[in-house]
Amino acid sequence: MLGNTRQLVARLANRQNSATRVLAMSQTKVLAVPISGMETRQASSHHARLGQQTLLKVSPNVWSQRNFSSLPPHIRVALPALSPTMESGTIVTWEKKEGDQVSEGDLLCEIETDKATMGFETPEEGYLAKIIIPAGAKDIPIGKLLCIIVETQEDVAKFKDFVDDGASAAAPPAAAPTPPPPAAAAAPAPPPPAAAAPPPSAAPTPVKSAPKSGDRVFASPAAKRVAADKGVDLALIKAGSGMDGMITSKDVENFTPPAAAPSVAAAPSPLSSFPTLPTTADFTDADASTMRKVIAKRLQQSKHTIPHYYLTVECNMDQIINLRKEINTTYEKEGVKLSVNDFIIKAVALSCKRVPECNSAWMDTFIRQFNTCDVSVAVDTGNGLITPIVTGAEGKGLSEISTSVREMAGRAKEGKLQPHEFQGGTITVSNLGMFGINQFTAIINPPQACILAVGGTEKKVVAGSGGVPTVASIMRVTLSCDHRVVDGAVGAQWLQHFKKFMENPQAMLL
Repeated sequence: MLGNTRQLVARLANRQNSATRVLAMSQTKVLAVPISGMETRQASSHHARLGQQTLLKVSPNVWSQRNFSSLPPHIRVALPALSPTMESGTIVTWEKKEGDQVSEGDLLCEIETDKATMGFETPEEGYLAKIIIPAGAKDIPIGKLLCIIVETQEDVAKFKDFVDDGASAAAPPAAAPTPPPPAAAAAPAPPPPAAAAPPPSAAPTPVKSAPKSGDRVFASPAAKRVAADKGVDLALIKAGSGMDGMITSKDVENFTPPAAAPSVAAAPSPLSSFPTLPTTADFTDADASTMRKVIAKRLQQSKHTIPHYYLTVECNMDQIINLRKEINTTYEKEGVKLSVNDFIIKAVALSCKRVPECNSAWMDTFIRQFNTCDVSVAVDTGNGLITPIVTGAEGKGLSEISTSVREMAGRAKEGKLQPHEFQGGTITVSNLGMFGINQFTAIINPPQACILAVGGTEKKVVAGSGGVPTVASIMRVTLSCDHRVVDGAVGAQWLQHFKKFMENPQAMLL
């Protein structure tokens, strides 16, 4: 406790932003007086004994004071991390304006995260004194000051000229004295470069000592003088002609610096960048949204770090098509309208129960196997991809799955999903069949181990009972697996169960 008191006094004494000086400290009180001499503040405390020592207990209301600056008490509201993967955000709109009274829980602003646009609630009640980040500002890092909230309406005007420098309102004056010394030191630096243009030999001189290699250059004094005059790095001369390989002045004079080095250094540059677009082509540049940047980052990371492999199987969809038609007709009045995707989600969840190794995640040092199957369903929002989750899909009926997917997909396109509705999941389904795609491979959504790519249903001639050719509705699916978690045989077993459920949907009832 005594250590805390010392820290408090040290902070008050060292804080350049505050307008106070600590005059004295006793065992019972801390006295702080403003420099202006207009006001004296005293923080009373109470004694506490620990053995023979008298310790100082500072009242809690003293600790609540942020500083002793000229600004009234205020709350600094910073951008929070609204999702585990969020690194920055965009202020879409402010629902309150400066001077408005706010209550705890009021909608303060809307923030676009890496997955959705979410409402940010007011953390404390008071008055919105200053909006630091205007609406429309993009790529705001987490922790950046968004606004200032004060206790009383009279204090709002005192923050009219408030400028955030990353620390506090009074920080700019404190930071100003610091730059002058570097500026003064930097002033003499510019003249030497102008005068140093003729003698660039001064720069090579420190280089020739070859501290990088760690070995002392074995050269004669004359060779060192010639090298200094010519600007030659002695470390580049592999061996000298003198005794025991000593570098002589003749070696320096005959030495030709390697001219190929610059061209070799320039060679990687074309490989590290994309070709320049033709200047005659007509094009339009579009800003990448926060969601698009996160999608690009995560999928690139997935493709580079996860050892993907792919397994494809064809499923006869005749029975599911007939069953779906029958159910939709029978329960039309109840509003039931199943899609083929609802059967797929159910079959995926039940297959994960049969082969739980595919319902797992790679956690760097261990493999986490999930006891329930939360199926992430890829949905195109128009601005990017998002994956609302059907939790516990193995225990839900087809009607409940259908309702859940439709409702979440609608809110996903409006950017109104809550984080828990799209973060997580144990396996993902991506269906492009409605776009006429018959087969594709999907990129795994880490840390999940599998993702199922579903193509469209098409008519094919297949061998029927007794080998008689018949026309059937065939759907092709491809399972992308993380080889660190799922071996090829395990993935094949999973697809066998999935195919059985799709070709015999009554088995889903067992």
